[in-house]
Amino acid sequence: MAKNLYIIPTEPRSGKSAVALGLMQMLLKDIRNVAFFRPIISETQPGKKDHDINLILSHYYLNMRYEDTYAYTLSEARDLINKGKHSVLVENILARYKALEAKYEFVLCEGTDFLGHDPAFEADINAEIAANLGAPVILVTNGQGKTPDDIISLSQMAIDSFEEKGLDILATIINRAEVADKEVILSALTCKYTSSIGCLAYAIPEVGTLGKPTLADVQKWLDAEVIYGREHLDTLIDDYLVAAMQVGNFLDYLSRNCLVVTPGDRSDIILGCYASRLSSAYPDVAGIVLTGGLEPAKNIRKLIEGWTGIPLPVLVAKGHTFKVARTLMDLYGRIDPEDQKKIATALGTFEEYVNTGELRARLAAKKSTRITPKMFEYSLIEKAKADKRHIVLPEGGSERILRASDILLRRGVADLTILGDETLVRQKASQLGLSLNGAQIINPVSSQLIDELSQKFYELRKAKGMTPELARDQMADPTYFGTMMVQLGLAHGMVSGSITTTQQTVRPAFQIIKTKPGVSIVSSVFFMCLSDRVLVFGDCAVMPNPTAKELAEIALQSAETAAVFGIEPRVAMLSYSTGESGKGEEVDKVREATRLAKEMKPDLLLEGPLQYDAAIDPETARTKMPGSQVAGRATVFIFPDLNTGNNTYKAVQRAAQAVAIGPVLQGLNKPVNDLSRGCSVEDIVNTVAITSIQAQSIK
Repeated sequence: MAKNLYIIPTEPRSGKSAVALGLMQMLLKDIRNVAFFRPIISETQPGKKDHDINLILSHYYLNMRYEDTYAYTLSEARDLINKGKHSVLVENILARYKALEAKYEFVLCEGTDFLGHDPAFEADINAEIAANLGAPVILVTNGQGKTPDDIISLSQMAIDSFEEKGLDILATIINRAEVADKEVILSALTCKYTSSIGCLAYAIPEVGTLGKPTLADVQKWLDAEVIYGREHLDTLIDDYLVAAMQVGNFLDYLSRNCLVVTPGDRSDIILGCYASRLSSAYPDVAGIVLTGGLEPAKNIRKLIEGWTGIPLPVLVAKGHTFKVARTLMDLYGRIDPEDQKKIATALGTFEEYVNTGELRARLAAKKSTRITPKMFEYSLIEKAKADKRHIVLPEGGSERILRASDILLRRGVADLTILGDETLVRQKASQLGLSLNGAQIINPVSSQLIDELSQKFYELRKAKGMTPELARDQMADPTYFGTMMVQLGLAHGMVSGSITTTQQTVRPAFQIIKTKPGVSIVSSVFFMCLSDRVLVFGDCAVMPNPTAKELAEIALQSAETAAVFGIEPRVAMLSYSTGESGKGEEVDKVREATRLAKEMKPDLLLEGPLQYDAAIDPETARTKMPGSQVAGRATVFIFPDLNTGNNTYKAVQRAAQAVAIGPVLQGLNKPVNDLSRGCSVEDIVNTVAITSIQAQSIK
C-alpha cells in the first residue's frame, strides 16, 4: 500500500480543505496513525496558524506539533530558489517528510494555496515535491461558474501536465460543479500514463454553506469588533454592497443576504438597512460593516438597542471604506475548526459524491516504485548513515576528495581513511577552510601497516611471480595500499579515480579482492538520474564484448544492485530489434542471454531483446510488445557491449541533462568503486555513500 497521498489544487479556492477533511476521515477508518503535512504554506499573521493545518489537527486531534506539519512559507521557498538554493529547499522538505514517515503509518500531504502571484511556479513546485515524496496525487479543480467544456479542458490539461512531470494521478476531484454536468465531465477525463484502468474522477456539487463566507468569517478576516447581533454571525453572505450614495439610491441596490459596507458615520445607511428589514418590498441584508473604526452616533445606537425586530449584525472595522472593501474581495468561505456544522456538511458531501471504498481500494493497491534523483540521493545518505562503514580514499592529494571528505564527515556518512602525507593533507585542507576532524590520515610509505600489507600481498601473488621486494614497492602505491586495507578488513570499501585512471583503480581490485563465489566476471552500472526517475545502465565501463553467458550474468548483477538501492528491477535486455522481429548474430546473443538469465532467476522481471524506445516508452511498448511487464516500464537497461553502453549513457547524460553516478562495480567480494576524472564533489559524496551501502550487505 502507498504510505502517502498528495492533494494538489489546480487553482485558488478549489475547496481543498473540504477534500482534505474527507480524505483524512477515510484514512483514519483503516489506519490508526496518520500525519498531516504541508510542505509549503502561505504567509500567516504573527501568532496565527495555517488554516488547513489548524483545521485538520484540531478536528482529528492529531498528536502532532504544529511546527512539524510544514517546512517553509511560500516567500521563504521563493527566497531560497532566487538565491540558487533550489536543491536545499527540496532536501529540507524531504527531510521533514521523512521524519514524519518514520513516526507515522501514513502521511497525507497538501499542496500550496495558489493565492500567490505566480500559479505556474506553484504548479511546478507542487509537482516536484510530490514526485520527490513518491506520493500518488489527487488533483482538486474548482468547477464553480464554468461550463462542462471549460471544466473538461482545464482538468484534462492539468492531468496531462502533472502526468508529464512524472506524477502518478490517483484521482481528480471537480469541486463546486453543477450536478447536472457530472456524467459528461467525468466520462471525458482520462489519465494516459497512470495505468490501463486510468485514474478515478469525481464531481462534488456547490454547497452554499461551504463556499460562501459567513459574518463570522468577515469578523475574523477584518479583525472587526461585533457591536450588535453576535448570535447571528453564522449568516451566509451572497454579495457585498459598498454604500457610498444617498440612501434613496442605495436602497435600489439591495440584494438578499448582501453585506453592506459603509462608513460608521453614515447614519442614513444604517437606518435604511434596519428599515428594509420591516419592508416586504426589500430583501433582507446579511449585516453591516462600519468602516473607519467609527461606531454609530449615540442616538442611532439607542434606536438600534431598542429594536424589536430580527437582530441585524453590525461590525466595526478599522481602515477606510475602499481598503475594507478590497480586503473583503479576497475573502471566501472557509471551514473553521470550531464550525462543526460546516465540517459535518463537508464530510457528508464528500462521502456522498466520492466513492471512498473505491478510492481506498485503489490507494491500497498503490505501491510507489518511482524514485526521483533527489529521493535517490537522499536515500543514499540516509542508508549509509544508518549503518556507518569505513571507507578508504587513496587520493589525499585531490582537492575534490578533501572537499567531499569534509562533507562526508560533517554529515556522518562514513568513517574515512585518507591516504597521503599527513602534513601536506592537513595543510591543504586548512588552506581550503575544510575540517578533517575524525578522519584517519595514513602515509603508505611511512605507515607501520606497510610490512603487514606487503607480506599479505606477496603471499597472495607469489604464484604469479611476486617477490617480497616487489610487493613492498606495490604497497607504496596508495591504490594498492587502500585495496589491501579493504581485503584485510581494515576498511570496508575503497573509492578512487578522481586523479587516476580506471585501470589504476580496478587492477588492484582484480588482483587482490577478486570476484564473489559463483561469479565469473566483474561488471559495472551507472545510476542515471533523470528529471523524474532513476534508471540503472549496465555495463558501460568494464566488459568490452561480453558473451551471452556473461551478458546474462551482468543482467542479474545489475538487477541485484538496483534492488539494494531501492529501485524495483525490471530488466530490459537491449538490442537493435524487439521480440522475434530481428535476425543476426548480435540480436541472437541478446536472445540467448535473456534465455540464460531467466533460467538462472525465473522470478525476475526480465525481457529481451528490446529496443531502447520499447523499453522506456509506454506508448511504443504497447505497439511493439503489448502485455509485457517490462516493456515501457524498464528500470534496468542492459547493453549488448561496452561500445553501445558507454556511448548511450553519455548521450542520455548530455541530451537529458541527467546526473550519472558511477561506474559502480559489481561482482567483487568487497566494494571498490571508480570515479570519473571529471567527477564533482557531489559525485564523490554519492559514490562513497554507495560504497558504504554495498559494504553493509557483506557480512
